Amino acid sequence: MSEKVVNKLSVANPTGLGLFGLAIVTFVAASQKLGITTGLSYVIVYAMFLGATAQLVACIFDFFHENIWGATVFGAYAFFWYGIATCWLINMGAFGPALQKAVDVKQIGFAFLGYLIFSVLMTIGAMEVNKVIFADMVVIDILLTALTLNAFGVAKELTGLIGGIAEMVTALISFYACAAVVLNTHFGKPFMPMGKPFGIFK
Repeated sequence: MSEKVVNKLSVANPTGLGLFGLAIVTFVAASQKLGITTGLSYVIVYAMFLGATAQLVACIFDFFHENIWGATVFGAYAFFWYGIATCWLINMGAFGPALQKAVDVKQIGFAFLGYLIFSVLMTIGAMEVNKVIFADMVVIDILLTALTLNAFGVAKELTGLIGGIAEMVTALISFYACAAVVLNTHFGKPFMPMGKPFGIFK
């Protein structure tokens, strides 16, 4: 879309909304992984509405901004949460016993592995966004590594714990990044520092 069309639409920066969606869903999901809460019934709600839908909205408007990195990352993670919420529903029997009995957790392990490959590559791009977003991506890489190993049955207790800690750290960094994006834009000055890009590739 041309710059003229973007300006005509007066599209604001959607990054704060996308980061808030990521922060909330990982915050709630981490509470379950760490044993602070139990069950997935309410986690599914936040996976669908915040993890998935909020990030999908951010993805769409980032495309209007011609921000291919932000749009792709938000879009990919949005569909991750739609997928994982649906997997949870299948595993809980929401779509009937036939699908529930046919579950093979290694298939979601391959999905986690695919997202890990994607996230590592996107982490390279994050080096030219800012240091807070880069840190967030690195922790997400750790989270996806733990989820992959856990799904394949490798040191399940340890990888489950690492995954929960990494997910909670992701939430906390994302809360900070969300506030920084919104308040820095709102106040028109660097109210909350994000750290300059590394300047290696650009």
